[in-house]
Amino acid sequence: MDAFYASVEQLDRPDLRGKPVIVGADPSSGRGVVSAASYEAREFGVRSAMPIIQAFRACPHGNYMRPRFARYKEISDIVFDILREYSPSVEPLSIDEAFVDLTGTERLHGSPESVGRAIKARIFERTGLVASVGIAPNKFLAKLASDHDKPDGFVVIYDDKIREFLDPLPIGRLWGVGPATERTLLGMGIVRIGDLLKIDEGELRRRVGDFAVHFRKLAMGEDDRGFDDHGGRGGMSIERTYLHDEPDLDKKIITLRALADKLSVRIRKAGVVGKTITVKVRHADFTTITRAKTLPSPVKNSEEIYHAALKLAEPEMEGAIRLLGIRISNFVGDEGEQLDLFASPQNEKIERLERALDDINQKFGDGSISRAKTIRKKKE
Repeated sequence: MDAFYASVEQLDRPDLRGKPVIVGADPSSGRGVVSAASYEAREFGVRSAMPIIQAFRACPHGNYMRPRFARYKEISDIVFDILREYSPSVEPLSIDEAFVDLTGTERLHGSPESVGRAIKARIFERTGLVASVGIAPNKFLAKLASDHDKPDGFVVIYDDKIREFLDPLPIGRLWGVGPATERTLLGMGIVRIGDLLKIDEGELRRRVGDFAVHFRKLAMGEDDRGFDDHGGRGGMSIERTYLHDEPDLDKKIITLRALADKLSVRIRKAGVVGKTITVKVRHADFTTITRAKTLPSPVKNSEEIYHAALKLAEPEMEGAIRLLGIRISNFVGDEGEQLDLFASPQNEKIERLERALDDINQKFGDGSISRAKTIRKKKE
């Protein structure tokens, strides 16, 4: 989706259309960041994740809006429903972005190009918003294609045009090339993606370590990652972005537990259990770390999710944190799971308890009952 949060605000407020819209923190607070900027605001240099005070200096006449996450989620649900009309394999990246695997859908829906155009048209028809679509043989290329001609983009990368598309792109467009690595590569004379393939692999490895192989594969347009779904259900994730950087360890642990609780409800509703846990931690300087572990057996309840996530997140919990997230993937169906001969009676008790909590919340509304440890103490 193009400038998603800002576009939703312009959709709901016609008087803002054609004007710079910045969604994020209140500029008068002097802290916080931009969550999204309309394309009109970007003309003044405003970008996502920019400090809000810097955005205000660049665009003081902009329309500054606080996020309305419930509204964004409402629109996002419509978009994802549309995607699932065209493929059972949809892997969300965020609230406004996803991979869709069209393999084997040609007889039902036609060529990938026709599906891409149909998806764009359906999204506009249902929501009034514009999406950009990238179609390519793998995830890395599809992502680049979707970003290549925004807004309202539609880019197809054919097999015989991969190098023609990739070679001229800035080296920073390779996945995994952050600011520090980009400086290293630029220092080696690697300005464009095509330049990387001209460098001896041994020299590249000496400068960037084991990432050398990864970068070379991407530079050749190779990405062998499969789809993270099961029976059409992609991995499930949940995140919390703090309004202000959170330094308090106890509060971060409470957040992690609350996220585990919410994620466990989702997987129970979907009737799946997953074996791979991933945590995402974004620090105050916007450095984002993800850590994943595939467990011997699937996690079934919030306690198991929480403890697995905490173990992964602990090395990154020091200092101020901007965002915490948990993802569960590598799904197997609850009904098809092999029985655990050493299943803990305590775990069975926890699972019965959590299903009872689900029933109460479903009957009386979400949040009717919750774990005491996730309730923050009010200031006296």
